[in-house]
Amino acid sequence: MTRALLAALAALSLSAPAMAQQTLTLERIFGNPPLAGPTPRLLKLSPDGRWLTSLRNRPDEKERFDLWALDTRTGAERMLVDSKSFGTGATLSEAERMQRERARIADQKGIVAYDWSGDSQTLLVPLDGDLYLAWLDGKVRRLTDTKTSELDGTVSPKGHLVSFVRDQNLILLDLATGKERPLTQGGGGTVSWGTAEFVAQEEMHRNRGHWWSPDDRLIAVERSDEAPVAIVTRAAIGADGTRVYQQRYPKAGTDNAKVDLYVFDVATGKNVKVDLGPDPDIYLARVDWTKDGKMLLVQRESRDQKRLDMLRVDPATGKSAILFTETAKTWINLNDNLKPLSDGSLIWTSERDGFSHLYRWKDGAWTQLTSGPWDVRDVAGVDEAKGLAYIVANRETPIEWQLYAVPINTPGTPKQLTDSGFNNAVEMDKGATHAIVTRSSTAQPPQTYLADANGQGRRWVEENKLAGDHPYAPFMASHVAPRFGTIKAADGVTDLYYKLYVPTGFSGPRPVLLWVYGGPGTGGQARNEWTRDLPVQQYLVSKGWVIFSVDNRGTADRGKAFEDAIYHAMGTVEVADQLAAVDWLKKQPFVDPKRIGVYGWSYGGYMTLKLLEAAPGTFAAGVAGAPVTRWELYDTHYTERYLGDPRKVPEVYQHADALPNATAIRDPLLLMHGMSDDNVVFDNSTALMAKLQVAAIPFETMVYPGFGHGVRGPGVSVHLWRTIENFLDRQVEQAR
Repeated sequence: MTRALLAALAALSLSAPAMAQQTLTLERIFGNPPLAGPTPRLLKLSPDGRWLTSLRNRPDEKERFDLWALDTRTGAERMLVDSKSFGTGATLSEAERMQRERARIADQKGIVAYDWSGDSQTLLVPLDGDLYLAWLDGKVRRLTDTKTSELDGTVSPKGHLVSFVRDQNLILLDLATGKERPLTQGGGGTVSWGTAEFVAQEEMHRNRGHWWSPDDRLIAVERSDEAPVAIVTRAAIGADGTRVYQQRYPKAGTDNAKVDLYVFDVATGKNVKVDLGPDPDIYLARVDWTKDGKMLLVQRESRDQKRLDMLRVDPATGKSAILFTETAKTWINLNDNLKPLSDGSLIWTSERDGFSHLYRWKDGAWTQLTSGPWDVRDVAGVDEAKGLAYIVANRETPIEWQLYAVPINTPGTPKQLTDSGFNNAVEMDKGATHAIVTRSSTAQPPQTYLADANGQGRRWVEENKLAGDHPYAPFMASHVAPRFGTIKAADGVTDLYYKLYVPTGFSGPRPVLLWVYGGPGTGGQARNEWTRDLPVQQYLVSKGWVIFSVDNRGTADRGKAFEDAIYHAMGTVEVADQLAAVDWLKKQPFVDPKRIGVYGWSYGGYMTLKLLEAAPGTFAAGVAGAPVTRWELYDTHYTERYLGDPRKVPEVYQHADALPNATAIRDPLLLMHGMSDDNVVFDNSTALMAKLQVAAIPFETMVYPGFGHGVRGPGVSVHLWRTIENFLDRQVEQAR
């Protein structure tokens, strides 16, 4: 990291005006209004670029969202749909509840999704299980009124029809007449039409199961049959009783759902089956239409995830041909960066040179448009007339994402369009004429502005300035800026980025909390951004804790070789890197080496267990939240991507699991888990409890009835963190 960037971060942390200092409490952190200030989510530009829409949470109820629209020409903003005025408060169907859980929005209320019509005149709004149509003048029309949920509602590109899934069949609704008609038949039991199967939603980041052609004439529809998937009994233990689900869950090494793809003629209902090849044991990774709607582009991924074929499908016959193939010795990371162009060529990102970079495919030939030791994460838009693609990449430093413009006709130097010193997320309109930029730093909660494609003409959508009556303003006087830097991995060669908070106003060496995640496929923690965990970390720092995070080998966004280090080796190199970081930490003068604790959730909970097992006595205590203890209990697509098929390499799982060596744990442990978790199922923790109990190894436990993988919400968040704080105070703070 450059000295200039470090100086800029320090300056940002000191820029808040002097004001009456207040003390952070857990009640305030999880209370209303949210400390991050107004944080609109799901920002979109209308297809014509005229309107900017977003979901905004209420100051008095931060979990509830309403739909807002801003006129990009005048800056005028208004609420389009008030979730309390139109919502019924109806109980969601189990299918919709599980969809929300997999999208990590189970704790949100009101409006959680919406879809623009292709003509930019209306928006489709799901609310409390039914569908509504909203106009820009504030008019709202209820489209459905049923006892079950309508799922995955979508407005057709021309704006005449709405498609949605009800009772596992795809339904079309004519907006002019209000009449419905089923497009598919036979849905029910194990068969579903038009929705993504479990692993697609949970692990493949594919949340859709039907795709309209640009002219409204055709629609590609997934048919999934879960009959081959083994049934597991999942108990959802709640405060008011226990519900037992016979759930079809594809554990690693077992059969997946059988997935087929059909193309329907919307007018006649006639359909053809797409040829996905002779091997039925594949993943339907992505589905797109060419720009003219004449061909369907289907990404077919092999079960071992080492091969990805781009298929070109004739929608009239269903016949397919391979356009090109991506291969890897370990695994292929899926992305949403395919952009079909008018001349039939494709914009694409590939990791074939070791980093994620931009390519153009045309008539069987490849042109690499970007290169270097950095990653392209997103293709935000393409302007064919200007010959430019707009990419989000970490070209300058791994701790920040910036927007760049890149030529698409020939390799060129990316031009940075956003400001350094921030982490940026970008959405663009269909023509890539405008960009919605949401940025944050460790000293600035998320801000959103609208800009032209050159990054100029900026207009605040939500400035969220840390001043005046901003909810976090009273706490800025005690806000501690992190230190960023690098240390060597356990191999002594690779640089690992870290983020370090050191408390001020305390004398002598301080206790440390190693805040760990460490898993593959997601971004790391050493980022210059405002995260959900930042207020809690600041709270602990104010109590005198050092907070330390390091991104070990195996985490994403540092190139393929960096991430590939955990292939068939989970729980090894990432554990070694974290322990190397702890060795470095112990040498710092502000650290008490006898008072180091470790905390993590999900993969971080798994890492906590593996660290306690690998190095007894290193940590004064550990907190493991919702940990995986047996990877055989986790799903196919995620687990086999990194560990392979347990039927073929059982020894890999034996070494990766946290359960076999659990009796090596000697340091105090707090185990936490939601009792209705359908992601890292509760069996992972009960298996660990039983093994520790048989071995007479003491530990502490806190479980949460009715909660899934994320234990969050009014009251319960305070309880969770007070439990963690009390445990750490007893076991770490007092371990002198």
